[in-house]
Amino acid sequence: MIVPIHLESSSAIEYNVVIDRLPELTFNRKVAIVTNTTVSALHLEYLKSKISADELYVVTIEDGEEYKTLATIETILNKLFEAKLDRKSLLIALGGGVVGDMTGFTASIYQRGIGFIQVPTTLLAQVDASVGGKTGVNSSYGKNLIGAFYQPEAVYIDTDFLKTLPKREFAAGIAEIIKMAVMFDKEYFNFLVDADFSDRESLEKIIGRCVELKAEVVNLDEKESGIRAVLNYGHTFGHVIENETNYTTYLHGEAVAIGIVMANALARELGLMTQSQIDEVERLLEKHQLPTTYKINDVDAFYDKFFLDKKAANNRLKFILPNGIGGHTICDDIDEGTLKRVLYNFTK
Repeated sequence: MIVPIHLESSSAIEYNVVIDRLPELTFNRKVAIVTNTTVSALHLEYLKSKISADELYVVTIEDGEEYKTLATIETILNKLFEAKLDRKSLLIALGGGVVGDMTGFTASIYQRGIGFIQVPTTLLAQVDASVGGKTGVNSSYGKNLIGAFYQPEAVYIDTDFLKTLPKREFAAGIAEIIKMAVMFDKEYFNFLVDADFSDRESLEKIIGRCVELKAEVVNLDEKESGIRAVLNYGHTFGHVIENETNYTTYLHGEAVAIGIVMANALARELGLMTQSQIDEVERLLEKHQLPTTYKINDVDAFYDKFFLDKKAANNRLKFILPNGIGGHTICDDIDEGTLKRVLYNFTK
């Protein structure tokens, strides 16, 4: 299956998301694979066997969200300088969302921009992080606050990589799939309720539909000036949770799952979602062993962290909320009292 990306605002940028077994890849240029210690042990030799290049290098970084920093970017850059990569060279991101985000950001700034390709090895990266060109790193102030929109030359999604993925990591990717279904496609949501994620053909269909939905959004709004913001459903709350727990307690998809529950509670407060619909979403999250509870210790501190979100502008908060299942709305006029009333429900 091939899902084309064609950015309306940047007509010169086109690439394909290929959902199939990894093909033979030939490059008449220098190539550097960026991966981490965990993925390297599992998949590096397989990827190398598929690549023919003028020169091939490997840059291996530490595994974990806590290493998604400017210090790691500098480490990668130094390795590229040592290998004497030039402006025609190519980076290949082999790993999950952290590796993909950092490889893309490095590609965007190395000699003012070189090409890169995504080979995502986690479900979360396959359905979300590898598609759309968001790159960057975290800071002490929040998640992904440093970065760039920078599109890859191609994305290769091979579900065989997922065979070595821990169950918890696999479930984290399902949170992003559920996010897309709730926001855009009620029929897709209903399909997910009984879908067999262990069957390769079914999994490719699940991933394919999710990528199609994201591609439609990214094609219309590359740099999140409008509808692309809808992809952040669950993330405004989730990013605060990740920040409060120092990016070590929850996987990104797990924090998003809790964020979805919190966003749904706010949607119910505003009359956008019924309790029955909220229960449907929560049951699907829990079916895949995703967390749906979180105890807020300090509501004021939690609320203040919202203002570090990239969607906040002119001291106004923006929340992406479901309008039933299969619909969405963007709210930037929710008063502090309403928000804190919802947050207090998570202190018990």
